Amino acid sequence: MTKGPVSTFIEHHYRHFNAAALMDAAKGYETHLLEGGKMMVTLAGAMSTAELGISFAEMIRQDKVQIISCTGANLEEDIMNLVAHSHYKRVPNYRDLSPQEEWDLLENHYNRVTDTCIPEEEAFRRLQQHIVKIWKDAEAAGERYFPHEYMYKMLLSGVLEQYYEIDPKNSWMLAAAEKNIPIVVPGWEDSTMGNIFASYCIKGELKASTMKSGIEYMVELSDWYRKNSSGKGVGFFQIGGGIAGDFPICVVPMMYQDLEWHDVPFWSYFCQISDSTTSYGSYSGAVPNEKITWGKLDIHTPKFIVESDATIVAPLMFAWILGW
Repeated sequence: MTKGPVSTFIEHHYRHFNAAALMDAAKGYETHLLEGGKMMVTLAGAMSTAELGISFAEMIRQDKVQIISCTGANLEEDIMNLVAHSHYKRVPNYRDLSPQEEWDLLENHYNRVTDTCIPEEEAFRRLQQHIVKIWKDAEAAGERYFPHEYMYKMLLSGVLEQYYEIDPKNSWMLAAAEKNIPIVVPGWEDSTMGNIFASYCIKGELKASTMKSGIEYMVELSDWYRKNSSGKGVGFFQIGGGIAGDFPICVVPMMYQDLEWHDVPFWSYFCQISDSTTSYGSYSGAVPNEKITWGKLDIHTPKFIVESDATIVAPLMFAWILGW
């Protein structure tokens, strides 16, 4: 592949320290795919609100990622940005806000994520009216689905097209839905839509069992991994830390140690982008070699860690992999 100007710039300038780690990890990702490997990408934090979809959607369309793990927030916030972008409010001076100014944002129905405020009415409630109908229709039909499958149904039905406020090619969830790429959403309950679903269960309007659970996600992931880890194997590209990464990476030791399936291969590539301090028992700050002791990575697994801001690093790495 002939590399474009962004990739050429990265290769020429990114020669040392975290810059070199970025370059090495991007080349490792590219090599893993060229040798027939598959890749899981995990999204922590608020990467969707950071508009990672501008590059990540193209990664999905070009088959540079085969499975995704993300928080419930990233699942919904990409769609919120798709349907309510013009109503978002940017607060560049967010570090200087007083408690009263934060309260004023709440009173005006804005929920702040660092320098970006998500509009409650246009984002949360706009999705709520459509997703609740899909939940209730499934329950009435005696059907159960995963959180991301309900989102896929909503996106593919076309009911949200009337609200689109960005170019839909920049929505990674829409790209994922169109390819029906598998997603794992651990801890989905810890999200706006998860809270809304719980509220309907409390009111007696929905049953908790209508939503498939985290345990079922782990079972589904183990099945997918068994079917896709032959040959070069499956790589693990972790953006940030937390449950989006910790949950899926555990599928390998679970199968090897708890199920005693000793033919299960380790993850065959590992990269984490994180600015978490390496200390104090932090999973997010654990160096890759610690994962060897947990049966997640092999001694010979290519391992990379880029200690930097994922909102800066991930788009650059994706640009390299896409040849931009």
